[in-house]
Amino acid sequence: MKKIFAIIALMGVFTFGMTQSVSAQDEAVDSVATEQVDSVALDSAAAPAVDEEPVASEPIETGMYKNIKTKFIEGDAGFMALVAIALILGLAFCIERIIYLALSKVDTVKLIEGVENALLNKGDLEGAKAIARDTRGPIASIFYQGLTRMEDGADAVEKSVVAYGAVQASKLESGCSWITLFIGMAPSLGFLGTVIGMVQAFDDIQAAGDISPTVVAGGMKVALLTTIFGIVVALILQVFYNYILAEIEGLTAKMEDSTISLLDIVAKYNNKK
Repeated sequence: MKKIFAIIALMGVFTFGMTQSVSAQDEAVDSVATEQVDSVALDSAAAPAVDEEPVASEPIETGMYKNIKTKFIEGDAGFMALVAIALILGLAFCIERIIYLALSKVDTVKLIEGVENALLNKGDLEGAKAIARDTRGPIASIFYQGLTRMEDGADAVEKSVVAYGAVQASKLESGCSWITLFIGMAPSLGFLGTVIGMVQAFDDIQAAGDISPTVVAGGMKVALLTTIFGIVVALILQVFYNYILAEIEGLTAKMEDSTISLLDIVAKYNNKK
């Protein structure tokens, strides 16, 4: 977990630095373009008029990335960075949960058959423990905890399996509360930007003493862009969150089914003794 939080912090710092560098690059490009225009104007005034063939203008670079970057800066890069950090942190927790759940999946049929074969056909309790211990995932851990209580009777095995199953279920849901936090935080930051943009618009009206659309447009643009980005971030995280919940529900159902199978195997093993 410490490594994950360190990566998250570095991603947040990188995002903030990227927004600052983008703003600085845009200012530098504007200043260079202004200087070039001025020099061209001076040269054209000094040089005699010469008939020149029209030069075809180069196509202006367009694309989704450029548009997003432009709107990001227009929505106040410093404030929009908070929304971007919320997205990065939320995605970091989502990816961590998805990887954890993927590693928790095992072939339960093969595991049950191996334990059943070791106990019922060979009568090898230690071999059954070794199979459960060498298999990853919460289901194998539950099996191992139950098998370690075999000598105490079926009731002890059932209590151990139920108690440890609750522990494993809580581990599957670990970190989901942080994802819900960022799902709620992203649109809240967007609405906060809306309020700030409206305040800016009224400040511009007060300073100009005029309520023309040109005066109000700047603040209204900030208000709308921050709201849009906040809602988009919340929607992205919500999709990942629902996928994670579906995976957790599937694993929990497999844990319950496998637990019932283990108790049946234990009951048959005790009857054969």
